[in-house]
Amino acid sequence: MPIPENFTAPNRISAKERAFNQIQEWIIDGTLQPKEKLNDADLAESLGVSRTPIREALQLLAVQGFVEMQPGVATQVTSINKEDISKILPPLAVLQALAAELATPVLSQHNIDSLRQINSEFSQAIGEGNYYSALKMDEQFHEVIVDVVRNPYLNNTITMLQAHVRRLFFHKSIILTPDSIEEHEAILRAFECQDSETASRIARNNWLRPIEVYYSYLKDNR
Repeated sequence: MPIPENFTAPNRISAKERAFNQIQEWIIDGTLQPKEKLNDADLAESLGVSRTPIREALQLLAVQGFVEMQPGVATQVTSINKEDISKILPPLAVLQALAAELATPVLSQHNIDSLRQINSEFSQAIGEGNYYSALKMDEQFHEVIVDVVRNPYLNNTITMLQAHVRRLFFHKSIILTPDSIEEHEAILRAFECQDSETASRIARNNWLRPIEVYYSYLKDNR
């Protein structure tokens, strides 16, 4: 099981959280491949923790659908189905639309200016073909909106679904296009007009459109 040796561990979090974050990242970016068996002793040694937080992290990853645990048999990374984009994005779109609606009356002009700067960086990354950077900018754009709402239940659910979206990106299901640049700007204009209904509608469409893009890509490349 190949484990990188030159990663930097974050500070001030529990061993379980650190193990969870790092193993999830390795699953998302493909360092740990679908169906790959996981050895808690190897992971514990690589992360410099005991086996207990590794086991706790794996249990949480199993709950979130990143790991399959078969007691007494094996623990392995879940398989990836690119067409799960049609299962993950619709609920995420609804939650992001709700976040946009709730954020509209509480976003400050400073928040909106920050979001516009993020969208500018997103646009630049798209133009340069740096799609991983674009993905990070897109995540940051929506995170600002969700954070303003200050609802941990909404935030936690979106964070979990967003992790699966990131995994689909690395497996070529999420295709970023310039359309999102104008959609982001349209959301910002709705925020400035205090139009929560429009902000919600555009946010929802922004998250659903990648489904059409993916299937259109499949059709064109058969």
